[in-house]
Amino acid sequence: MKPARIDAIIDLAYGALILLSVVLIATLDIQVGLVFGLGVFVSYVLHVVWKMARFDPDWMTTAVQESVEQTVGETVEERVEQTVEQTVGETVEKQVGDTVEETVEQTVEEQVGQTVEETVGETVEQTVGEQLEQVQSQVESVDERIDRRPREDQVEELIEESTEADDDAEN
Repeated sequence: MKPARIDAIIDLAYGALILLSVVLIATLDIQVGLVFGLGVFVSYVLHVVWKMARFDPDWMTTAVQESVEQTVGETVEERVEQTVEQTVGETVEKQVGDTVEETVEQTVEEQVGQTVEETVGETVEQTVGEQLEQVQSQVESVDERIDRRPREDQVEELIEESTEADDDAEN
């Protein structure tokens, strides 16, 4: 016999058994018919798998391979994603945090130091200059007052002259 005829006869036999289980369900107890039908269905599924494997040996390998690839791919993808996210996140946070902290500290120190030096220098120079000018003008003012006052020898001369003038006027 040819394998195709044998397969056709087997398929018909399974069909007849499934029909018998339907008749049993309808005429006898439902449990008996369901159990019989379930047994026939399971054996038919095994027969189909066996037949597929016989006519297409790569069928089962391909199906298993696709299933494994999908499952492993999803699992690996999830784990790699979690690991990369965690590792990269921690590493980036640590390195960027340290680098940014150092850079900001250094930049702020340089710029603020330079700005403070310039501003304080200009302000001190301006303030000292203004105060120095004020002090100089006050010193000049005092010098002028001192110059306007008669000196000791001039005071003595004035006293002598006024004493002589008083003496002359009395005489």
